[in-house]
Amino acid sequence: MPGRRLQVWFRWSARVLGSALVALALAGAIYQMVGAHRDARRFPQRGRSVQAGAVKLNIDCSGQGSPTVVLDSGMGVPAMGWMKVQPEVAKFTRVCSYDRAGYGWSDPGPEPRTSLQIVKELKALLDAAGERPPYILVGHSFGGFNVRVFTSQYHDSVAGVVLVDASHEDEEDRISAVLPVAVRQEEKENDEWEATLERILGPIFIHLGIQRFSVAMGWEDLPKSLSRDQVAELMYLQEQGKFRDAVMAEDKASPLSVAQVKTAGKMGDVPLIVLTAGKPYEPDPLLTPMDLEKQRKIWVGELQVELTHLSTKGKQIVVADSSHMIPFERPDAVVAAIREIWQAAR
Repeated sequence: MPGRRLQVWFRWSARVLGSALVALALAGAIYQMVGAHRDARRFPQRGRSVQAGAVKLNIDCSGQGSPTVVLDSGMGVPAMGWMKVQPEVAKFTRVCSYDRAGYGWSDPGPEPRTSLQIVKELKALLDAAGERPPYILVGHSFGGFNVRVFTSQYHDSVAGVVLVDASHEDEEDRISAVLPVAVRQEEKENDEWEATLERILGPIFIHLGIQRFSVAMGWEDLPKSLSRDQVAELMYLQEQGKFRDAVMAEDKASPLSVAQVKTAGKMGDVPLIVLTAGKPYEPDPLLTPMDLEKQRKIWVGELQVELTHLSTKGKQIVVADSSHMIPFERPDAVVAAIREIWQAAR
């Protein structure tokens, strides 16, 4: 009978489709396992592991001279994010990058992952590694919060500061304030939805090799200034479960970090350069070009300028041809700012 034949056909099609999906998932998982095993052999540890109090952290130091430069990455970027900056700085002084707890080659650390907790671990790491103050602190994005809290906690150990498109404690409220209420609400809902999807689907995409495949095909939005091997190394570190947990923990604790930064106060007369990305925000389908330009002006002309007022010796340098990832896009600008602070500190 036609009805029975149709049911048989549907069952047969469902079995074929199910078998195909299982085969694809298995192939993807094998592809990911083989790739991760190969990456582990291709990409050895940059630096060395040092016991810093209750957690073992990775620190990578090179060069000779004083003051020593300490590099602190943005949220979601391991120490190798400074790979275009550190070799150039090492040509004129000692410089150290490090992986925060859970990042790169470092072990996970205790929660909450606030700036104050991170700073205490960094101080213990520098001491245990035999590095000696004074330090020039360089913080990119969220790393700027950590640098400011470190300067507040250990002011006598800080000889200078470079903030690289650093986060501002009021940025979320003041940048969103230029938008209509309805747009702000929709953006908030979209952000929450994307975060939920990332939390659920992210590990699945990794374990099934989907993310690895999309990177290999060039579908991922990754820094174009990096070579294929550099992208592969970065993705190898960012795909690790402990890394993803650490980033989520830092993001979860960000309200506490904001409060700590607000109470950190000013830096006195510590030499300070604020590097600011001049390119506008990434396009957002919810925002008009006028909205984006308003936000850019607040970021460049207000929030980043306010960061220069943290020190009586602060100044801003706008990197007009770079977006937020200045260490990747314009590492020369970061190196030049560090050299200027280093010369002033000496």
